Amino acid sequence: MNIAELDISHRYQATVRETSRMTPPDSGVEVRHIVLEVDDPTFHFIEGQCIGVLPPGPHEFGAEHHLRLYSIASGRSGEGSQAARFSICVRRCFYIDEVSGEQYPGMASNYLCDRSPGDALTLTGPYGRHFLVPRDESANLLMIGIGTGIAPFRAFIKHVYEERGSWRGKIRLFYGAKTPLEMLYLNDVHNDLGQYYDQETFQAFQALSPRPYFDEPPAVEERLREHSLEVRELLQDPKTYVYVAGQEKMSEKLDEALSEVAGSQEKWRAAKEKLISGRRWSELLY
Repeated sequence: MNIAELDISHRYQATVRETSRMTPPDSGVEVRHIVLEVDDPTFHFIEGQCIGVLPPGPHEFGAEHHLRLYSIASGRSGEGSQAARFSICVRRCFYIDEVSGEQYPGMASNYLCDRSPGDALTLTGPYGRHFLVPRDESANLLMIGIGTGIAPFRAFIKHVYEERGSWRGKIRLFYGAKTPLEMLYLNDVHNDLGQYYDQETFQAFQALSPRPYFDEPPAVEERLREHSLEVRELLQDPKTYVYVAGQEKMSEKLDEALSEVAGSQEKWRAAKEKLISGRRWSELLY
């Protein structure tokens, strides 16, 4: 999704209703679960879409606005079954200036993490209608993500088991984080997804970074290799839909792992092309 090409002319005012830290203070990483409310009857969203956040200026280089996208982490009935409310998952980010070497706070993430209940902010969107749960409840869902890439999958799982009520196909979540404390919605602070482990069709496989202090990404690909037989069967099933969400740098290692699962690079390339052409492969990468 090219941010520069998005239409931001239609804007909404949202109010922060809840904000809570999902990672413990000693994790070194702050990720917040933020519940927003839009009191406008024209505002509608479905799981899998993104919302645009427009922090107030001034902006760098005289830019008119600063837009950042965040995946909606709620099902279409709304957070807590309140249609006007939805949640997003925000990690407080910083970046290093390549020239000076100085660290600067990410504008949108810090703006959001600093908001308090009752604060107002400006939104655009929602955007994206390609990252959607199929209507066929016998379809298999293979979801692969790291970090805040868990947000759309939280929305998927809530939609499937709470809004639809059941699912006959297999739902498999491969999710990674640097440490157990950063297993969003799956840690001691916020175990929102833990309640779905007793669902017969749902299984989750967690992966951690082998060297978190060296900023090495979670080894999700190793978990895929460990369960290669089931993953291969899912990829060969014409009723399987694959969803990938997280950092763009995970793509290369994911392709390597799925090439091994498929049997070769050529077999995986052919399988992926088939998934893409059949609209059964979707990505949300940043």
